[in-house]
Amino acid sequence: MAEITAKMVMSLRAKTDAPMMDCKKALNEADGDATRAEEILRVRFGNKASKASSRVAAEGIVSCYVDSNGKNGALVEVNSETDFCAKNDEFKSFVETLTKASVENNIDDVDALSSHSIDGKTVEELRTQLIGKIGENITLRRVKRISAKGNLFSYNHGGRVGVIVDIKSTDENLGKDIAMHIAATKPKALDQNGVSQDLIDAERRVAIEKAKEAGKPEEMLDKIATGTVNKFLKEITLVNQVFVKDEKLTIEQLLKNNNAEVNGFNFFIVGEGIEKKEVDFASEVAAAQQ
Repeated sequence: MAEITAKMVMSLRAKTDAPMMDCKKALNEADGDATRAEEILRVRFGNKASKASSRVAAEGIVSCYVDSNGKNGALVEVNSETDFCAKNDEFKSFVETLTKASVENNIDDVDALSSHSIDGKTVEELRTQLIGKIGENITLRRVKRISAKGNLFSYNHGGRVGVIVDIKSTDENLGKDIAMHIAATKPKALDQNGVSQDLIDAERRVAIEKAKEAGKPEEMLDKIATGTVNKFLKEITLVNQVFVKDEKLTIEQLLKNNNAEVNGFNFFIVGEGIEKKEVDFASEVAAAQQ
């Protein structure tokens, strides 16, 4: 039996939001395997126990830029400590400048972008200068430069979600609609071929365990699991999703109707995967009195 440490329990709780004792029990049951423990908690508590991927904590801006030819684009995320900073005009201008620089200078790396010079100063120097003006820590977190096979279309939802989609089409309305759809639904892959077998297998195991706990007959388990996995794949793959602007159409049907094809897509969600430190002021005051 693997030793279950407090750190392991806290990590699982951070990923799932399940009660501490349930996290410990799940880790014991899984012999310390965190992935298996998360699956156990999902069986017990449903998909609420798999919230880490959607939990957004940090503030800042996601910016997207596509050149006038629609052939090159970039996504950049810059984080700040507060939403107040993210709304600052100088901060927004800084992020937009970085995004454009990434496209124009073919930069696809945080370190390379940080050392790139703009008007005689490196991006790192400009970042430090901006920290001094605003009084908050500012971090260049990630950059993704994209070259098109077809044409690039972008959508930015209030600086919180940035999308660039590569489509075999010149229809700007179609491109914007699909980019907006991606921002709304956040698909994990273009189609089933882009979904890892590990993820499919995990979903299947969870479905079987849930069916067992519900008292379903053994001979029905495989059929139930297959149905659950198929539903899961429809929900997370772009071409199989129902179009947010017309529930009678899937994205695949929308593309066929317009003689178009999606080559790929990328999106950033501001603060994705970063946990914001929650301050317990009562505990801080109590600690200060000791």
